[in-house]
Amino acid sequence: MQAKLQSEEKRFRCEFCIKAFSKAERLVTHVRTHTGEKPYQCNLCKRAFSQRAHLACHTTTHTGLKPYSCNLCYRAFSRKHKLDCHMRKHTGERPYKCDSCQKAFSQSYNLYCHKRTHTLEKPYICMLCNKLFMRLTSLRKHSRAHTGDKPYTCNLCNKAFTQKQKLESHTRSHTGERPYKCDLCHKAFAYGTGLEQHKRTHTGEKPHKCSFCHKTFMQSSDLNCHIRTHTGERPYICKLCNRAFSQNGNLRRHTKIHHEEVA
Repeated sequence: MQAKLQSEEKRFRCEFCIKAFSKAERLVTHVRTHTGEKPYQCNLCKRAFSQRAHLACHTTTHTGLKPYSCNLCYRAFSRKHKLDCHMRKHTGERPYKCDSCQKAFSQSYNLYCHKRTHTLEKPYICMLCNKLFMRLTSLRKHSRAHTGDKPYTCNLCNKAFTQKQKLESHTRSHTGERPYKCDLCHKAFAYGTGLEQHKRTHTGEKPHKCSFCHKTFMQSSDLNCHIRTHTGERPYICKLCNRAFSQNGNLRRHTKIHHEEVA
């Protein structure tokens, strides 16, 4: 009886994936993640959105109103939940834990998406090449590879970016802002990933493990370089003599030899 009620509660099923909804309007909203339809357009910058609520939130970027301020780095936000998420970058708090592998996350949505790495669910499909994605944001980023769209523009140098995070990171190259501070040695960083990697120099944590020899590394980039010693891959190629290298640094050093020969 209870199973029947649950089935009736979610009787509106998506034709693109296995998700089901209890209300027709929720299904309509969800289907737009597959079709890319964005019926709600900002009348100030013409940017379009799939949901009315997202348009309402976007509109605040034009008013400039950001009433929620961080008391650690003085960044300001238009919505309180964005401030709450931001504060966890300072505190390191990760209250959302996966019950399958115990990995913890600072945001509930990241946990929700992470669970798909266990179920292998990929509900978002690119309508142009049929590639599947676990996250809607990943689909949106991928779609820009087809369209060439770069909606995020720096107001200081007019350089454009495909992702908002890349614009925010770029802006710090102008401002010199380093909002992420180590609570052990007070060293400051422009990016949250920089702080996260730095903390491992204190803890000795090496979370990135080689699947060939089980050697561990502090940074994923170091692991990627190491794996090439097993695979023999050499993705960095000299444009002058076609010699290939496993690391970009080795290619740069090699390129200097050509410049010295010309000089």
